[in-house]
Amino acid sequence: MTASIPCDELDVGFDVPARPGMDEADIQTPCLVLDLDALERNIRKMGEYCRAHGMQHRAHGKMHKSVDVARLQELLGGAVGICCQKVSEAEVFARAGIKDVLVSNQVRDPVKIDRLARLPKTGGRIIVCVDDIDNVAELASAAEKHGTELEVLVEIDCGAERCGVSTTQDVLALARSIDAAPQLKFSGLQAYQGAAQHLRRHEDRKAKLDVAISMVKDAVAALKAEGLAPLLVTGGGTGTFEFESNSGVYTELQCGSYAFMDADYGSVLDENGQRIDRVQWENAFFILTQVMSHAKADMAVCDAGLKAQSVDSGLPVIYGRDDVKYIKCSDEHGVITDPKGALKVGDKLRLVPGHCDPTANLHDWYVGVRNGKVETLWPVSARGKLY
Repeated sequence: MTASIPCDELDVGFDVPARPGMDEADIQTPCLVLDLDALERNIRKMGEYCRAHGMQHRAHGKMHKSVDVARLQELLGGAVGICCQKVSEAEVFARAGIKDVLVSNQVRDPVKIDRLARLPKTGGRIIVCVDDIDNVAELASAAEKHGTELEVLVEIDCGAERCGVSTTQDVLALARSIDAAPQLKFSGLQAYQGAAQHLRRHEDRKAKLDVAISMVKDAVAALKAEGLAPLLVTGGGTGTFEFESNSGVYTELQCGSYAFMDADYGSVLDENGQRIDRVQWENAFFILTQVMSHAKADMAVCDAGLKAQSVDSGLPVIYGRDDVKYIKCSDEHGVITDPKGALKVGDKLRLVPGHCDPTANLHDWYVGVRNGKVETLWPVSARGKLY
């Protein structure tokens, strides 16, 4: 791998945290580090799983927001394309040459709809979700205006209680409307059970997915009876993908966090009661931090606080250490218990953040490391693309 942008003239410590060829020990902190070997193994493993189960994998770009990671998922894992949650996020990937982009969300603002309708002109397939019949007319009008075609999925609320319709009759009404609309193509169903992803116990996740899968099967049967058989039935995340892939009705998985593996997802248990970050996926995504103070004998302070990470899903875990523990943070500081005085000023630690998605969105760069060396520097391409 090589750096995706020239960075010889960028100042380390101001513009960028590192340059390719540097020793890992010289990386400026706090910053995001990717263990490239672990990342590549995770990506290959998901690709192999999907192929073995006859599934497509559409990786979720909201997790990493990186064109370079998306390309790696296509190259090594056979991902067919990418999911995004916002139009501006989709634009980043489409403009970079990702040819199959699903906005797995509703788009209602007129300016955003207009931008979405222009995206097929980049040469790729653009798909969007609806849960309101008025939105169908809005999308069709914009696509007609620009002479493009948008593919449309009906979103089912299969338990997350956010967006989506909850009855088969509503699914049919929306599908009929899409099928009849100019410049739109009805392509299937979006059915993502987000509320089940982080449930710790395997049996609790299964109970949620049993309900979701039953809803999806009913909708698919009704659509087929009307001659509107879905091309795509898409959903599934890192916590539940085994249920969707064995359902006999889903055709595509949207797993994202598997590639990085954060601390919250890592604590999800498999059917044998084992943490998935120990038996299924490797930690590949870290905040590299440095001890900046050890004024108190039993407490160290590092330079990764709230501005370096999201703690909505809990505090980070110090990777590979059980003798020290990250216990609290403020804007610029992280407090670490060090009862044996094992740490010293200048020591660098890898933190596994609680939630990878919003943590990635706080940084400009990924530093890709292998064998103790910086191999590549990747921008967080869609950082801040929230509209």
